[in-house]
Amino acid sequence: MSTRYLPEGRLLHATDNRLASLPALARAMDQETVLEGRATLCTPGHDLTVTLGPFTGVIPREEAALGIREGTAREIAILSRVGKPVAFTVTGLDDSGATLLLSRRRAQELALEALLDTPAGTVLPATVTHLEPFGAFVDVGCGVVSLIGIENISVSRISHPSCRFRVDQEIYAVLTGSDRAQGRVFLSHKELLGTWLENAAAFAPGMTVPGYVRSIQPYGAFIELAPNFAGLADRTEGLAVGDRVSVFLKSIQPQKMKVKLTVIGKLEEEAPREPLPYFITGGRLKRWDYSPPACPGRAITRVFD
Repeated sequence: MSTRYLPEGRLLHATDNRLASLPALARAMDQETVLEGRATLCTPGHDLTVTLGPFTGVIPREEAALGIREGTAREIAILSRVGKPVAFTVTGLDDSGATLLLSRRRAQELALEALLDTPAGTVLPATVTHLEPFGAFVDVGCGVVSLIGIENISVSRISHPSCRFRVDQEIYAVLTGSDRAQGRVFLSHKELLGTWLENAAAFAPGMTVPGYVRSIQPYGAFIELAPNFAGLADRTEGLAVGDRVSVFLKSIQPQKMKVKLTVIGKLEEEAPREPLPYFITGGRLKRWDYSPPACPGRAITRVFD
């Protein structure tokens, strides 16, 4: 996907976004170059006022987001942009000749068209916009939002996307498919956090490391050591899902894809959390095999068409 269509906020301070003359703006308008400014005001009629360097522009309500004109997007899509970066194309000057006319809608149309033409398996930059129990919504270009379902966030199961993400966090996602008729793209995330063997390489029997309790079963507690790597500890009284604990690594068994642990004790929640350990941040995936080759019966695989 072209870097012309990045999540909102990524272009705001870029050199290419610093246009200081009307001729430069005219070229940007002719080429439908996507630019970014900061929305400073939303009028009672829901037009956005935007600053772009020395210029002031207006995004009329119907140009403020895809779906506003058709009535399929809510007004909060406009109101929530005040104080934040917005992407747009320049469409002209108002009648006074002093104010730029801008269209966020057109920037989103261009970004979505580029996304729909992007092959499955392509790794994209994304920014988390909001979290729901069933997944994370992310901006994948000019404010175009798509969902990463909770089951696709990581191999290690989590109770809520907030266990992994925070709003405004810059992440990566992988495109798994698209529906041109519906104008939708589909995303995943877990494939970028490494295979079982790649994660296991950071650990060795005899280590004591921190982890998170992700599930408690009658036979033990599953402890996440990394977003795509977990082990099983004997059941310990007093543990709850979400607890941060220290664990002793008793054994790592690639042939069974198992890690045996002993809980040493509870830990305080880390603040801030460690950055996500991405193994892949660009390019295109053709196939992803999470499981070790020695575990064909427990294969976790995704093939990208």
